[in-house]
Amino acid sequence: MYRRILVPVDGSETSLLGLAEAIRLAKGQQTTLRLLHVVHDFLVAVGYGGADYANQLRKDMVAQGEQVLNDAADRARQQQVDAETRLVQTPAGSVGEAIVDEARDWPADLIVLGTHGRRGIRRLAMGSDAEQVVRSTPVPVLLVRAPETAHRR
Repeated sequence: MYRRILVPVDGSETSLLGLAEAIRLAKGQQTTLRLLHVVHDFLVAVGYGGADYANQLRKDMVAQGEQVLNDAADRARQQQVDAETRLVQTPAGSVGEAIVDEARDWPADLIVLGTHGRRGIRRLAMGSDAEQVVRSTPVPVLLVRAPETAHRR
C-alpha cells in the first residue's frame, strides 16, 4: 500500500489522467496525495522581455499554477481522498529534476505521472520529463499514458 503519492499536475488532459489514476489508488486507503505544480520560469529568470514584463509573467505563471493545484485538489477531495498541494518555482534545472527532488524531500512512496508517450522526433524536440523522472527517482513511478489517437500513430 502506498501512503504518500506524488502527483505532478500541469492542467493538461494527460496530467489529469495521472491524477485520476492516483485517486483510484488512494481511494479507501490511508493515503495522502501531494499534488505538485512546477513553474519552470527560465525565460523569466533570464529577463526575457524586460523586468516589468518578466515580473508580471512570473506572477501570472504562479497564479495559473495555483489554480491548477486548487482544481486538482478539489477533484481528489470530491472522491474523499486527502490531498495537499505544493507549487515549486525553478528557474534552473528541469521540471523532471524538480519532481525527483520533491519525491526525495517529501518523501513519496510512489510518483504517478501522466505522460504523452511521445516518440521519435517529437520526443527529441520536446524532451521527456517522464523519462528523466523514471531514470533518476529513488521511488517507483507509475506512468499513465494518454489513449492512442489516429493523429499520433
